[in-house]
Amino acid sequence: MNKFLIAIIFMALGSGIHAQADRWQQRIAYNIDVKMDVVANRFSGKENITYFNNSPDTLSRIFFHTYWNAFQPNSSMDINSRLHGKIVLRQDKNGIDVKDWDSRVKDRIANLQPNEIGIQKVTEVVVNGIKQSLKDHETILEVVLNKPILPKSKALIGVVFEAQVPLQIRRSGRDNKEGVRFSMSQWYPKLAEYDYTGWNINPYIAREFYGVWGDFDVKIDIDSSYMVAATGVQQKQTGDTKNIWRFAGKNIHDFVWAADPNYEHLSKKVRSDLTLNVYYLKKDASTDSAWKNVLWAAEKALPFIEKRFGRYPWPQYSFIQGGDGGMEYAMATLVKGPGLGLVFHEWMHSWYQQMMGSNEYLYPWLDEGFTDFADSEAMDYYLNNWANLSPHISDAAKVANTKQLLEKTTKFPFRQADSYKGYYALIKSGFAEAMSTPSDFYTTNYAYNTNAYSKGSIFLAQLGYIVSDSIRNLIMLEYYRQWKFKHPNPNDFVRVAEKVSGLKLDWYKDYWLNTNKTINYSIDSLWEADGTTNVRIRRLGEMPMPVDVQLTFKDGTKELHYIPLDVMYGSKPIENGNSTKLYKEWKWVDPTYIISTTRKIFDISAVEIDPTQRLADIDQRNNLLKIKW
Repeated sequence: MNKFLIAIIFMALGSGIHAQADRWQQRIAYNIDVKMDVVANRFSGKENITYFNNSPDTLSRIFFHTYWNAFQPNSSMDINSRLHGKIVLRQDKNGIDVKDWDSRVKDRIANLQPNEIGIQKVTEVVVNGIKQSLKDHETILEVVLNKPILPKSKALIGVVFEAQVPLQIRRSGRDNKEGVRFSMSQWYPKLAEYDYTGWNINPYIAREFYGVWGDFDVKIDIDSSYMVAATGVQQKQTGDTKNIWRFAGKNIHDFVWAADPNYEHLSKKVRSDLTLNVYYLKKDASTDSAWKNVLWAAEKALPFIEKRFGRYPWPQYSFIQGGDGGMEYAMATLVKGPGLGLVFHEWMHSWYQQMMGSNEYLYPWLDEGFTDFADSEAMDYYLNNWANLSPHISDAAKVANTKQLLEKTTKFPFRQADSYKGYYALIKSGFAEAMSTPSDFYTTNYAYNTNAYSKGSIFLAQLGYIVSDSIRNLIMLEYYRQWKFKHPNPNDFVRVAEKVSGLKLDWYKDYWLNTNKTINYSIDSLWEADGTTNVRIRRLGEMPMPVDVQLTFKDGTKELHYIPLDVMYGSKPIENGNSTKLYKEWKWVDPTYIISTTRKIFDISAVEIDPTQRLADIDQRNNLLKIKW
């Protein structure tokens, strides 16, 4: 380990990084009681809320999300989805148009019958004992306060509501394709987040969520034949309460539950303060084994995940069959099945959304992209160390795991290869949009999905290229330490990265987030003069980056030449031992740069830009020059 890296680690773990913005945030405590009619697919409920206005502002209005009203014909979600169905992205190999549907929604909302739509109707809101006036805005309920909530004060809020569970279209609902009766997400009137930007009251169009940190105590009265799986820890009941399930969770910003008469429940206490659960519909012996493998894999991967990304802080986590794919919630996830790729992804959302609580409407990539990056790291660790040791998978599955590992090792030199390929495809498609686009304002679902997931994941993988993977890993832990439970934004992350790395990185954030400018470097020419071999590198793309160039010689030896970028005001630590040559910074406005070696030109067998392929160079055909003399 070189001296520069040792110094950086000392800075990150020692006293050098303790500055933390004193950013206020609201606080909430929910006490919710609901009574479910499983025949009519309806329920009634009451919320008693304690709301702490920790802001410096006087609040004359408050707002609630009423998400299920999106699942009605001609809702904003319905109209938006049908409009996307008119956008043709490309033609497939058979000449059939590929349209920009969200495949899970399409025009299904428009075809819902009255007993299949979603309804979330608030009939009464009482604040500090006084009934308030209400204004309905489809999926947003506005409460006009007769008396404002003053700064640094609290309010007691009572909410009476009734709901009809929609046929499951997206995330929430009943009777999904897997056969789960009730998947209850976004099921309660949820007080909107008020932060330093004001009220966050975006209508529910299709995307993700943002919520207030708080504590939940939830009672669910349901037919006694049903098993309930939920956020939080199940509480003991007194008396004859076989119909009532009670769960409590602290320091979370959402609550999900699911219920079915045929749920199987598996649990494992993996340490003294953490229990993992699985809830699923049993079909056959192979189904049992697959879900048991979920618990086994999660337990084996947890130490690695916590070492890389921070400690899991809650007393339980539940993997619940009941999703229309997968969707993360506090202390639980709804997943379609026991596939570990999906399981790991949704679980990693516990770090990148549930612990950070970023505004997913504005920065979906700060959640999905970071999760994509983290789940690929965790899955790679699991495949390399544990997958074929599981007692719950077949010999055929072990062969498949071995094949997957071999393909990853031989075809791709890095774990986020699929993210890079997805990003390159978007750039070539002509549908690229800036990653800073708010979630609902994307022209296409295609651009949103690629930016949020693939380009967001590349943000971290490429950060490792800029500052080194080892420093990037320290950045992730420091980000966790400073910003868990505090709603960080992109600037907050970049400031952590700058402090840990000692480099300026605002240029990277601004190019990658706020523009569609792309990276493209090429090998321009090489020549020998006065006993020195020179290689000219040319920047063809509009986004400047530091550049690694590797020279390979006929005798098999290699030299790595590292060119830092001037606006970084520094350089990453040497990643390849003493064989790396560090250059003077490349001015970002200059299109060319020359590196040199004392080896003879006829000794060179190859020149390669970015041998680790972490640089998101959109045209890699000009990155490698193989020479046959």
